[in-house]
Amino acid sequence: MTVVDEARAAVGLLTIVPIGRRELRDASNRGAALWFPLVGGLVGAVAAAAYGLAEALLGGVYGAAFALTVSAILTGGLHHDGLADAVDGLGVRGDLTGRLAAMRDAGIGAYGGLALIAFALLATAALARLSPAEATGALVCGHALGRWAALAQLAFVAPAREDGLGASFCADRTTFAIGSVAAVAVALAAAGPGAGACAIVGAAIAAAAIALLARRLVGGRTGDTLGAAVLVTELVVYSVLSAYIVA
Repeated sequence: MTVVDEARAAVGLLTIVPIGRRELRDASNRGAALWFPLVGGLVGAVAAAAYGLAEALLGGVYGAAFALTVSAILTGGLHHDGLADAVDGLGVRGDLTGRLAAMRDAGIGAYGGLALIAFALLATAALARLSPAEATGALVCGHALGRWAALAQLAFVAPAREDGLGASFCADRTTFAIGSVAAVAVALAAAGPGAGACAIVGAAIAAAAIALLARRLVGGRTGDTLGAAVLVTELVVYSVLSAYIVA
């Protein structure tokens, strides 16, 4: 698989852009995962453009909500579904088998629904406190670092089961290192040196926390824990930038 094919595979997995999904051989999974932060940055750029349009017409709160809606649509709700299923699973009292079964259930339970509502409200509130230029930078930064958190989980957390996205996709430490450089570069360029550095620290803490929870509560990574890592990290980045810039 060529570099272009790997990039197309990453775009096809993380968005609904019709460039054709690619079947990944074991050796090419790592190359496709390398593109996650950059694909996230592009999704963030589209969300930022949506924010700019909506904010000019109806104000910052509407702009933030519209940007998050466009992002969810562009990604096919992939990460939102993961967050909802992961929270439903983590809310189950019992063993790993019960939690994994709850995460695979096609429906969304009360915990998952509340998690999605909380993400939407908190992310909108954090972005709405920023100026238009700051909010657009935050969206690009948050989306890039969110996908970097998923890349970190692919590199450092073993799959919880033998099938599913968590097992079929992977990344090695070299891929993580190169992807980290890309994610840091996008974050610093989008948010600025000071704010970007704070966002990176916040993203690293969020990514580590979700990875530890995945290991402890479900025995490793799944596609749902990857999605949860993306959105939780996004929310942390927006919150950190809002606190740093507005304070």
